[in-house]
Amino acid sequence: MTVIAVFNQKGGVGKTTTALNLLAGIAQRKQRPLGIDLDPQAHLSSIFGAHPRLADDSVYSFFIRQRPLADIAQITASGVIMCPGHLELTKLDTLLGKGVNVVTRLRASLKAADAMPGHVVIDCCPLLGVLSLNAIFACDLVIIPVSADYLALQGAQQVERSLNALEPVFKHRLPRRYLLTRFDARRKMSSEVADLMAMAFRPGEICATRIAENVSLAESPARQLDVFRHAPQSRGARDYLALVEELVGAGLVT
Repeated sequence: MTVIAVFNQKGGVGKTTTALNLLAGIAQRKQRPLGIDLDPQAHLSSIFGAHPRLADDSVYSFFIRQRPLADIAQITASGVIMCPGHLELTKLDTLLGKGVNVVTRLRASLKAADAMPGHVVIDCCPLLGVLSLNAIFACDLVIIPVSADYLALQGAQQVERSLNALEPVFKHRLPRRYLLTRFDARRKMSSEVADLMAMAFRPGEICATRIAENVSLAESPARQLDVFRHAPQSRGARDYLALVEELVGAGLVT
């Protein structure tokens, strides 16, 4: 089992799109991954058709009442198990603080002997608060989407600094991959951002796969579909399948 956190400290970079299609891409391999939505906007939950009316039916109750993840999980039409988010997650920083037992709560659950099997993909909120810290402490790999613009790159560099600052706590370098999204080879800025990424990050930590700007990727969330269900022959589907294969080839996903 691999736990993957999808995180960038800037919104609008393709974070939820990546979590969505990474989950669906793993499901294409005849596996049943678990998605955990730690973004209070709960867009990932909505796309998968998980709409908890009450906060108690979301991951909010996992943190507040220590309700087992299995109790709130839903099986979706994409073959993904979903633990949905809720707007009430915005209150957790105030209610829980950032003590060690709080920020490692998700890790303890996912590493427990009775944890649900299968790979896990966590959609993080853009803020480095109790939710994102739970994801980072729980994960085996952080994927940082970087849309092909300069502000997204700055957000990714802030993630790099944040992860490096946590390194003494982990006592090792947390595996990470920077993923260039919304790439358009016809745009000069796309190539410039790719070149800047090569200078800003370690070469082995930049994904070879680039997610091209694609109409199908933009359309599918509005139809509450992953790209494989919406347009299986599209460039977007091929790109995300290539990403899964790259992670498998690197031994990061089995």
